[in-house]
Amino acid sequence: MQSFIESARQYDGFQEVVFIGIMFLSILFLRFALIYIFRKRAKGTVSQRKQIRYTVDWIVFYTIIIFIILYYGETGWMTRPLLTIGEIEITILLLIISFFIISFAHHLSKFTTQLFMPKIYERYQLDTGVQFTFNRVFHYIIMVIAIIVSISTVGIDLSAFTVFASVLGVGIGFGLQGLTANFVAGIILLFERPIKVGDRIIVDQIIGDVEQINMRATVIRSVNNEHIIVPNSYFLEEHVVNRSYQDPMMRLITPIGVSYGSDPELVRRLLLQVAHDEAAATDTVLLDPEPVVHFVAFGDSSLDFELFLWVSEARDLIKVKTNLNFRIYHILKEHQIEIPFPQRDLHLRSVDPTIYSQFEVKKK
Repeated sequence: MQSFIESARQYDGFQEVVFIGIMFLSILFLRFALIYIFRKRAKGTVSQRKQIRYTVDWIVFYTIIIFIILYYGETGWMTRPLLTIGEIEITILLLIISFFIISFAHHLSKFTTQLFMPKIYERYQLDTGVQFTFNRVFHYIIMVIAIIVSISTVGIDLSAFTVFASVLGVGIGFGLQGLTANFVAGIILLFERPIKVGDRIIVDQIIGDVEQINMRATVIRSVNNEHIIVPNSYFLEEHVVNRSYQDPMMRLITPIGVSYGSDPELVRRLLLQVAHDEAAATDTVLLDPEPVVHFVAFGDSSLDFELFLWVSEARDLIKVKTNLNFRIYHILKEHQIEIPFPQRDLHLRSVDPTIYSQFEVKKK
C-alpha cells in the first residue's frame, strides 16, 4: 500500500486529480458492492439491514481517512504546526490521527455491542440488566484506552496530567460535587445493580420501567409513556420500590364488596373461579402459590372480601387487575349478587309538631 502511494505521488497536476478521482470512485464502488453482498446474505429485519449499511459507511469513511493520511501525510500543510505547547508541536496530521483513533474506538464499541455481544448473551441466557452493564463497561474501557492512545499520539506526556488531575480534584471538591456523586452512583448502579434496565420501579409515587442507566442520570419510562430523568445519586439516597428486584413475581389484591344477604361461600367460590379462569386465559396469573379469598370485614354497606393472587411480572398488574374486575362484575351479575353502593338509613323517632306546622306554612 505504501509503495502504491509513493508511486502515485509521482503524478503532477491533472494526472494527480485523475488518480484521486479514480481512488474515490473505487472506494464508492466498494461501498455499494459490500452493501449488496451483505444484504444478500443477511436475511434479517429492516433494522439489521440498516445496521449493515451504517457499518459499511463507516468502513468507507475510515478507508478515506487512511488514504488521506498516507497520501498527504508527508506534505507541508499536513505537518505544519498549528499549535505549540512547550516542546510539543500539534499538526493537522496529528489531530486527524487522534480523531481517527477516538472515532474508530467509538464505532468499534458500538459495532461489537450490537452485532457480536447479543450472540454471547443469548448463549449464556443473560438478562437485559446484565447485558446493559457489560455493554456500558466495555464501551467505557474502549473509550478510555482510545483517549490515552490519542493523547500519546499527539505527543503529550501523560505524566503531565498528574498536576491537572490534582487541580481537577480541587475543582470537583468545590464545584462539581453533585456531578461527581451522580457519576460514582452510576458506576455503583451498574455493578451493584439495585436497579437494572427493564425493572419496574416506583419513584415518588410514579410507576415506570428503567430504560437506560447513563453516567449522570437514569431514564425511566412511566406507564403513561412519559420519560423521567432521575439523577443516579437519588437511587442510593432515597427510598425506591423495585418490583422486579431478584423475584419479579408479585401479589395482586383485589377488594370486592357484596350486599348483605349474599351467600359468603358462594362469593368465595365465584372469586376463586374468576382467578382460575384468568390463569387459564393468560400465563401471567399463577396458580402456584394458589389464589386465596379472604372475608375481611362487615362493612357499613357491604360484606368485604379480598381476592389474593400472584402474577409473574409486575408490569402486567394493571392489565390483570382490569381483566379481573370485568370477570368479577359479570360473574356476580350472572348469579344475581349485588355490588352495593354506600348508603345511610335515617330513623326519625320523634319530631317537634312546630316543625310540621312551619313546613306546611312554607309549602303554602
